[in-house]
Amino acid sequence: MEFPKLRPRRLRKRKNIRELIRETKLTLDDLIYPIFVRHGENVVEEVSSMPGVYRYSLDRVVDAVKEVRDLGIPAVILFGIPEHKDEVGSDTWKDEGIIQRALRLIKKEVPEMYLITDVCFCEYTTHGHCGVLYEGDVHNDLTLENLKKQAISHARNGADMLAPSGMIDGMVKAIREALDSEGFEQIPIMAYSAKYASAFYGPFREAAESTPAFGDRKSYQMDPANRREALKEVLLDVQEGADIVMVKPALAYLDVIYAIREHTLLPVCAYNVSGEYSMIKAAGRLGWIEEKRVMVETLLSIKRAGADIIITYFAKDIAQMINSGEL
Repeated sequence: MEFPKLRPRRLRKRKNIRELIRETKLTLDDLIYPIFVRHGENVVEEVSSMPGVYRYSLDRVVDAVKEVRDLGIPAVILFGIPEHKDEVGSDTWKDEGIIQRALRLIKKEVPEMYLITDVCFCEYTTHGHCGVLYEGDVHNDLTLENLKKQAISHARNGADMLAPSGMIDGMVKAIREALDSEGFEQIPIMAYSAKYASAFYGPFREAAESTPAFGDRKSYQMDPANRREALKEVLLDVQEGADIVMVKPALAYLDVIYAIREHTLLPVCAYNVSGEYSMIKAAGRLGWIEEKRVMVETLLSIKRAGADIIITYFAKDIAQMINSGEL
């Protein structure tokens, strides 16, 4: 059949029919909102490169989580900024560490919120790298030992899910075995399975105070040129016991999200990272784009590529649009 009998515009004529046949939809259940927690009192500090994103002191983080809950967003992922850093990031496994204290506070006041913790070391080390340094590089197996301690501590203090993000070989296996040995076999792991050494992380590094003191992270994060390697990393994490796999960043890696969706039955998460967020915010403020429309198209593209879950700093904005019937 061809024109004039075939007229695709028939199904675009009115809003009702466009919505009825819409293939991809954003829902509240797609969203995870990142929250930055720091020491201090009465601190709600906007990140200069991320308009609308804040660092919260422990006495204010519960209010931030309640706002997310009231919007209907089901989960948050917590990033900690410790008061004191050291060479190995020991704050990550102390019961009085910043994340541990935040977990206890939030669990007490907002028990229905699903709490995911970032399991890594870059925010906690004096050098800003994601593990134990040896001869100027991250030592893989020594870092695994500390990841086990961090994971168990997070689980003991109330984390519902752990998200190891350092791209350390064997991290999922090590964390899974450590959790199971301590009776936390019901705690799932969302692995940063395909995390690229990307230029899109700049604003996050300001927010989390995690810029490397020297060098870069190319010896452990992935080369942006590679896609087959991402599939290899994902399949290794599946084999090691990951419950969810992740691609980070999202927009420049939609082909990777699609490929991974085709190769695993596990849920796929995509992290719509800080640089992707900040570019849209900056262009919107300058009047160069319609910010809301670009935000929606961006998140739709990530879901359309195959992501089941999206970690995004836009979560609250999208939730407001969904709740108001605007989306």
